[in-house]
Amino acid sequence: MSTQAGELAPSRSSHWRTPAAIILCGCAIGMLGFGPRSALGFFVQPMSHEFAWGRDVFGLAIAVQNLLWGLGQPFAGAVADRFGLFRVMCVGALLYAGGLLLMRYSSTPMSLNIGAGVMVGFGLAGCSFNLVLSAFTKLLPAEKRGLALGAGTAAGSLGQFLFAPVGVALIDNFGWQEALTVFGFLMLLIIPLSLAISTPPVATTASSAPADEQTITRALAEAFGHRSYVLLVLGFFTCGFQLAFITVHLPAFLVDRGVSTQTGGWVIAAIGLFNIMGSLSVGYLQNSLPKRYILSAIYFTRALATLAFISFPITPFSAIAFGAISGLTWLSTVPPTSALVALMFGTRWLATLYGFAFVSHQVGGFLGVWLGGIVFEKFGSYTPIWWLSILFGVLSALINLPIVEQPVARAVAQPA
Repeated sequence: MSTQAGELAPSRSSHWRTPAAIILCGCAIGMLGFGPRSALGFFVQPMSHEFAWGRDVFGLAIAVQNLLWGLGQPFAGAVADRFGLFRVMCVGALLYAGGLLLMRYSSTPMSLNIGAGVMVGFGLAGCSFNLVLSAFTKLLPAEKRGLALGAGTAAGSLGQFLFAPVGVALIDNFGWQEALTVFGFLMLLIIPLSLAISTPPVATTASSAPADEQTITRALAEAFGHRSYVLLVLGFFTCGFQLAFITVHLPAFLVDRGVSTQTGGWVIAAIGLFNIMGSLSVGYLQNSLPKRYILSAIYFTRALATLAFISFPITPFSAIAFGAISGLTWLSTVPPTSALVALMFGTRWLATLYGFAFVSHQVGGFLGVWLGGIVFEKFGSYTPIWWLSILFGVLSALINLPIVEQPVARAVAQPA
């Protein structure tokens, strides 16, 4: 089977870098990268209490983190595509670790915004599971990619599930400063792990003639002029909006409805656990089912689950059930989204093009968190945002249906 011009073939240069080693190390990076940032909510109360901050101070830092993670992703992807993944992972891990350590010594909102917001945000862009998935697609044979993409996505949820209780235990036994120190040094493990998933620079691996090589400018122009890519990016906005809103505002919503904080914790745990199953299942199914149908089903399922959740009395059972269904569809959009980008445009600029799709996801996340707070302060209820989430889910389900799952048509250079 031929590849598109400039596409990287699976790497065979290192005997120890077997598919199993690549997947294992990539999943470990995904777990480490996603874990601490998903546990930062546990630091809100101790830090706010110690420095007499309002919760809006911490909320702004996390909002900045999410936005810069999204904005930095395509640039990190472009550097990884052009110069290789290892350098980007090293810089990302150092920024991530440095941001957590600066957060540990933060005593002003400004230092918190720089550490938890700017440095962790850009660090995530350089060493999160997004780049791991692009590496899987470049390095692994086609028959192993689907399940590997699902495993890499599920690893992020495993990090969320593991780091939450670890973070709580560290805070309770040693204090929040020591907990952040431990998290910071753990991020340095990403550097040796990234050796297994390092990709070679494009300039040294492109097999096509120089006249046929595609520049990053042409790749971006091609992608944003391609209707299916634009539809995919628009649909990904909804994923970020729904996930961020639920992550930040669902615990408070449950307390408002008389559900205990402990039950809220079980809901978040259910999301993490069921997302592992959902991501692995979607990674497997996308090898045999059209990816656009999978994405459409995910968004429509979210809309139906949200409609049922807010239409009936909120109980511990309904809350945990909503968490389980949400978990099955939580990050399940990521494997088919990244796989569709690779299918349409090849793997040469995959990290870059998926990075721009992720910008849409993170802008949606920023708006989900921000609008949730504004609407609640104005109306004393999250109801308008829940209905907006349902609307976005239905629209994204429809938007993904016309996507064409074929490589983009490119002109072939004719011999002189």
